[in-house]
Amino acid sequence: MKQRFRVKSRTELLAMAIIALMAIFVVRLFYIQVIRHDYYVAQADSEQMKKFTLHAKRGEIYALDGDSPTKLVMNETVYTVWADPQTIQDRQAVVDAINRVAGGDTRANFGQYLDKKDTRYQVLATKVSRKQAELLKKANLAGVGFDAVTQRVYPEGSLASQVLGFVDAEGSGKYGFEQAYDGRLKGRDGLLKTVTDVRSVPLTVGDKNINIPAVDGQSPVLSIDRNVQAKTEKALADAVTRTGAKRVSAIVMDPSTGQVMAMANMPTYDPSKLSEVQDVALFNNATINHPYEIGSVAKTFTIAAGLDKGVMKPDSTYVNEGSIRVDDRIINNASKTTKLGTITMQDALDWSLNTGMVTIAQRLGNGSEITYGARQTIYQYFHDRMLLGQKTGIELAGESGGIIISPDDAQGNAVRYSNMSFGQGMDLTMVQAAAAFCAVVNGGAYYTPTVVAGNMNGTTFQKATATPHAQRVISAEASAQAREMIHHAHYATYKPADRPGYYIGGKTGTSQTIDPKTGEYRNDETIATYLGFGGSDPSLPRYVIMTSVYGNGNYGGGADAKPIFNDISNWLIDYLKLQPKG
Repeated sequence: MKQRFRVKSRTELLAMAIIALMAIFVVRLFYIQVIRHDYYVAQADSEQMKKFTLHAKRGEIYALDGDSPTKLVMNETVYTVWADPQTIQDRQAVVDAINRVAGGDTRANFGQYLDKKDTRYQVLATKVSRKQAELLKKANLAGVGFDAVTQRVYPEGSLASQVLGFVDAEGSGKYGFEQAYDGRLKGRDGLLKTVTDVRSVPLTVGDKNINIPAVDGQSPVLSIDRNVQAKTEKALADAVTRTGAKRVSAIVMDPSTGQVMAMANMPTYDPSKLSEVQDVALFNNATINHPYEIGSVAKTFTIAAGLDKGVMKPDSTYVNEGSIRVDDRIINNASKTTKLGTITMQDALDWSLNTGMVTIAQRLGNGSEITYGARQTIYQYFHDRMLLGQKTGIELAGESGGIIISPDDAQGNAVRYSNMSFGQGMDLTMVQAAAAFCAVVNGGAYYTPTVVAGNMNGTTFQKATATPHAQRVISAEASAQAREMIHHAHYATYKPADRPGYYIGGKTGTSQTIDPKTGEYRNDETIATYLGFGGSDPSLPRYVIMTSVYGNGNYGGGADAKPIFNDISNWLIDYLKLQPKG
């Protein structure tokens, strides 16, 4: 009996042990499959699934070639080589292959990044060519992947480089249009989350895959005409040779739309050779970010205000004594002996007489003083209507606002406004002055200056629509009178250098620069300016050109800036196929 009891007890114990063991397995499986299900699924996903950034293509930039778009900035596909250190199987093979194929494009000591086993993505080389990438792919390196990215190519070299700007190593636009339009040009990256093999090749299977396509950037068409831009840059380069100036600049605009056809400065740079640029100041576009006293070209704005307010006409007279008193100051003409006596306002503009402009400012008040009311009127025309002294909103990074003192400011006194009437005492950029001048001569409508002519939608060019500023600058009648006065002034004191039979107008300007340390005018540094228009129909100017010459020496608007205007203007007549007046 005792023996049978012991046998039975052993059997029961074995059964109980087996049942207990099974219970442990069941509980463990329940814990893994139910309680910890999400954790282990996530662990599996982290091993099997990877995220890939689908890089958006940066939009290309077009210019105009006449009426047709042409590429000014293109994209070239290059590759970023990266590794997943956790899946690298043969470290030395990876190092040897990349050194052999892409040695010049690797990160310094790139092998060290293969040892970062706590990460899944390490960049090994950048800007690898398609051919190099194909050679590396043939090496069949487990854990090595490739991202196709783009870099900028400039088929026109340095053409319009200070308008365009460039893209840095991080893919962000810097300076010019690239920076101002960066958000629209770069587009939006997409995302691919999928199962991969051991070589990080997407298998694109599974119900948890995520595929968000990239949205490529816009491809804008600039209003810059490559032919006008090339001619303008050539004219500026010739001017540097002729004058020895530190910097020469020019802007060409369509006064009927506000579109910029050319915008250039010399010296400049080549965006495809950034490593060769020694002076970062070359990246700046002086036509939009260098405010200065534009000198006597501002007299066209004063006569526009005077004509529009009805305080003068071209044949209105005043007595020129060579100087005029304003409060406790004596304002002189450049020559105290020019055109003395009773003369017309047309004479004053022709001979660039400061006394005539101060007289207009006085007549905007009580006739003998530049009253607070006169200063308010001038400020309204210059600042509020012509938008001088403030940013225009042109689609280029780095635009400066300039300075125009309000009559409510302590410095906005009669003396300040007498100086403003002939182009001193206020700082303006060339794009501000050119845009305001367009309004003076185009019939009185202000168009916001723009470098955007439209956008490419596939292969279709969608043109933008020009929108005038809400408030007219001057009346159409005042504009016609101002246009004729400026036309007359263009031929008054300098030998004509224009093609005969066309309607050309313009005004000279010469100013000294101010020493930033002393606040005093320098005698050894000047800026010469010319601002004018041209066309064949006296009622419809086809272009506005502003030029400037800056440097050490006694540069003059007529002697140094006007020849650049004439060079570009005469060329434009042929390019635009303008017909001479009958």
